Amino acid sequence: MLVKRIVLDGFRNIRDRQIDTSAKQVILTGENGQGKTNLLEAVYMLCYGTSFRTQNIRDIISHGKDMMYLSSIFEDSQGLERKAELSFSEGKKQIKLDGKEVRDRKELIYCLPCIVFSHDDIEFVRGEPENRRRFFDQTMTMYDPVFFDDLRKYKLVLKQRNAAIKDQRTELLDIYDEKLASYGFQIMKSRRAVATSFSAIFPDIYNAVSQEDRGIEINYRPSWNEELGIEGIIEKLFNQRDVDLKMNTTTSGPHRDRFLISDRNGLFTSSASTGQMRLASLVFRSAQASFYRQKTGQNPIFLIDDVLLELDSQKRARYLSYLGHYNQAFFTFLPEEKYFGSMFELEGSQTLMYTVTEGSFHGKN
Repeated sequence: MLVKRIVLDGFRNIRDRQIDTSAKQVILTGENGQGKTNLLEAVYMLCYGTSFRTQNIRDIISHGKDMMYLSSIFEDSQGLERKAELSFSEGKKQIKLDGKEVRDRKELIYCLPCIVFSHDDIEFVRGEPENRRRFFDQTMTMYDPVFFDDLRKYKLVLKQRNAAIKDQRTELLDIYDEKLASYGFQIMKSRRAVATSFSAIFPDIYNAVSQEDRGIEINYRPSWNEELGIEGIIEKLFNQRDVDLKMNTTTSGPHRDRFLISDRNGLFTSSASTGQMRLASLVFRSAQASFYRQKTGQNPIFLIDDVLLELDSQKRARYLSYLGHYNQAFFTFLPEEKYFGSMFELEGSQTLMYTVTEGSFHGKN
């Protein structure tokens, strides 16, 4: 999989209409605020149809413009050349794949999977439980369309059930409870499986890079007891209706699940330094890529946004050795950074290097 070139119009501060990205490594250097991350965001949007930085698509339209257009020519896992397009005009977002409108974002996701490494990833470690739920759900939706559908359906039923609770329409709850239990039970099974796989991957990478053995592990704590089965969960939802009606919301279910990161001292965040939490967030992404390879036999595209700056040179070298194989990676760096060292080929067709200044991309030899 390879993004060969990107066309941008009206996208944030980027001025260049077309940018050549036909290399295994695309390295972007420049001061903060010049447009490096904006290009990574554009690639991400062409992979997933959404931004990793904002939920409001109007935020990404260039100042003074009222529309935005992105497109990419990419090579898929079968070696076929394809085209993805995303536009926003007159308040409407449109996604096209090979000239045909995409009605379901799922069609786009499985064509060109990518993983973004960003500073916000530290929230997977130190943030609220919903951040870790979102991470693991994203991990599974990258390869499993059944989980994708179950999660969508669960969220829809949960929204409907909460509306019925607020309106005191208790006659609807039997129907919603059955659906919530059915979809929720499948989500729990999938989350249990992914947590088990991550527990086999994550500690080894963290220990190897940090050169310390904290006994770190990831544990899944579902809101419902899986041993109850679907019928038992329906009964549980019935028995807690009075509580739900009093609290005006559904108080149990996969939307309340927790993924706990712990070590020999208890919760990891209670004793870990900011640097250790930052490293753990990077390892989360590496483990995500490794998990994806195990499930699909394919390598995702990497979008690595200035996160390596947080590591000293030795940890950076060790981390890169565990980054794993990729068909293509985009890296952003400040001008004074030392990139990778000797472990990557930075010559010829393997690498494209750009200096980014005020939204313009200048090739480097």
